[in-house]
Amino acid sequence: MLGVVVFCSTVAIVVALGLLESVSAPFERVFEEQRGAHVVAAYDPGQVARERLARRPPGVEAAAGPFAQAVVTIPDTFEHLPPGPLTVVGRASPGGPVDRVNLWAGRWPAGPGEIVLDRPADGFFSYLLGVSFVVREGQPFTVVGLATSVSRSSEAWVTPGQAAALRPSATQMLYRLAAAATDEQVRAGTAAIAADLPAGALLGSQSYLVVKRDAGRTAAAFLPFLTAFGVLGLVVAVLIVVNVVSGAVVAGLRHIGLLKALGFTPNQVVAVYLAMVAVPAVAGAALGTAVGAVAARPLLDDVGAGVFTVSVSPWVYAATLAGMPSVAVLAALAPALRAHRLTAARALSAGAPPGRGRGLRAQRLLAGVPLPRPVSLGLGLPFGRPGRAALTLAAVVLGSATVTLAAGLSMTMVAYGEAAQRVGHVHTVIHVGQARNQQTPPTRGDAGIMRLLRELPGTVYVTADAWITVHLAGHPQPIQGRFLRDDSATLGETVVEGRWLRGPGEIVAPSAFLAKRRLAVGDRLTLSVGGWRAEATIVGATMDGAADLIQADWHTLDALSPSRPPTQYEVRLAPGTDVAAYNAAVKAADPGLYPVAKSTTDQTTVAVVGFASLLTVLLGTVSALGVFNTVVLDARERRRDLGVLKSIGMTPRQVTAMMVTSMAAIGAAGGLLGIPVGVLAHRLVVPAMADAAGVALPAFMVEVWRAPLLALLTLAGVVIAVLGAFVPARSAARLTIATVLHHE
Repeated sequence: MLGVVVFCSTVAIVVALGLLESVSAPFERVFEEQRGAHVVAAYDPGQVARERLARRPPGVEAAAGPFAQAVVTIPDTFEHLPPGPLTVVGRASPGGPVDRVNLWAGRWPAGPGEIVLDRPADGFFSYLLGVSFVVREGQPFTVVGLATSVSRSSEAWVTPGQAAALRPSATQMLYRLAAAATDEQVRAGTAAIAADLPAGALLGSQSYLVVKRDAGRTAAAFLPFLTAFGVLGLVVAVLIVVNVVSGAVVAGLRHIGLLKALGFTPNQVVAVYLAMVAVPAVAGAALGTAVGAVAARPLLDDVGAGVFTVSVSPWVYAATLAGMPSVAVLAALAPALRAHRLTAARALSAGAPPGRGRGLRAQRLLAGVPLPRPVSLGLGLPFGRPGRAALTLAAVVLGSATVTLAAGLSMTMVAYGEAAQRVGHVHTVIHVGQARNQQTPPTRGDAGIMRLLRELPGTVYVTADAWITVHLAGHPQPIQGRFLRDDSATLGETVVEGRWLRGPGEIVAPSAFLAKRRLAVGDRLTLSVGGWRAEATIVGATMDGAADLIQADWHTLDALSPSRPPTQYEVRLAPGTDVAAYNAAVKAADPGLYPVAKSTTDQTTVAVVGFASLLTVLLGTVSALGVFNTVVLDARERRRDLGVLKSIGMTPRQVTAMMVTSMAAIGAAGGLLGIPVGVLAHRLVVPAMADAAGVALPAFMVEVWRAPLLALLTLAGVVIAVLGAFVPARSAARLTIATVLHHE
């Protein structure tokens, strides 16, 4: 049993420690190897000369540049790259004092028409080597290399001469600061760099801390709740170890006496009991470490994003392999020292049952309660061993708290998933076929498609969307722009601050987008597509966790890319409408339309609820094992009492009821005490998860507790206690009077 307890706790701790390390360690290692840029800055070439930018400002440890930065446009007809703007920087080589680009395939550009693309170093994009294309501006390019920049300083690189020919719109500088450990230091360093330059010369800047948080966003979001489960598991393991060893000492008093009578020294007796704990603890820690490594892998795979490889460091395995058995042994030390103090005579003379005076007052009081006698006797049993009962109660409290935390977390995540998938607001999405994707183009234009969808039976609202790649002024990495028309107010987006779109020049962005770029509602942004620009104001923040997405009105798209058609249509259907039949009607009316039913499942919700459920089962099992141990010890110590009760007519069923009742009472108390602990853990864990993911949750997703649910959760402790007590209670009930007398 002890091995199972340590195993369950080790699994949760390995996953939590692995995620904790993955949030920062791999990025920091690669960042230092590549001499990553603390600040990637873009300047207006018309306001500041390149020679002035080449000077090293105060507080700058190293600098690279100036590099010409231009934006070209990938045409819709090129199938190997997503259409839209592509940021290109002119660099003579991938090396340098700052941002040493990792050229993982091919070579660096050596002449006009050659380009290196920024792609994850996972081998998947190797097919792009040698591919040729012509950008919308007219220049032909051939892909000669693939590279990654840990600083995310550009989407592609060409020779300096080629960049100059592309009519650059910005000049890029890369800086390593003397002090850049916090956001405040990076902002101060950026302000010092721009202090001596003309106002407006700095178009924008990107902090490496934003890139770092973005790379570790997935792991950081899972870390708080996994850490909570790991801590709960560790505490439960310690409580049960203490309970097991103290019970073994009490139940084995005669064994201790025999050992000492045979010549064992007190220290050797202690060593026997510590070894008894260490062997299963080592086995449980070893197996739990292996299973934890496997369980952590799916979460870690998404962290590196192809820029760096994430793996659990050996120190995590070493810490758990050595730490968990050490915790178990330390927990066992106090009760083992009791065996150290016992003399051989006292140990040999000790009987099995607890002292006669313990619990008698409680038994007398309960005898007058109008309850069946097995029940009243069972309620009094915990008072015979108050220390053991307290340890069992603590384990049940933490088990009940785990169930409460998991229930609250599941309700929060289910509400989040329904809001993220806009369940009930959008039922199907109609994609427009494109020849570049080897699809059949639609036979109708935009107006004809809108008319078709509105006339189909079951249609309530239709919103036209256009998804295109846009750039923020001064930022090398692109973002996705979602431009909306018609019934956009019916899409069911959850606005957590500000308001929804009302007209041109307005933007609504996910809270993760604002958190990543340290923006706020009311700030203005400059969007660009090719040579077109548009100013817009952030009027609202949505709950969406997309960190590189904005949503804007269709008039803003007209300013950036006139005559751009929608790429999809989102449809809300009337209640009772068959989505599959509706999609079939759309496809039959125009083969160039590709309807897809809107998913109601959010993958993040599935992952969190799945992990929480698994860990709850593990820790609930651990708590039940603690109850199991208590009942086994009680039955062993009370063999004589059980024999007496059976001799005066108590049936096996009544014995079982008595033993189970003794634990059910502890379970009821543990359930009541565990609820506030679980609610408190939920209030700490959920905001921490949301902050790590850059998501702002509305209040109704955090305040999930209702009286009926809390009343139901009080039964969690009773269920844990009864499940743990039933098997050993049945075993005790099967003991015959002859067997008991034989042992006596």
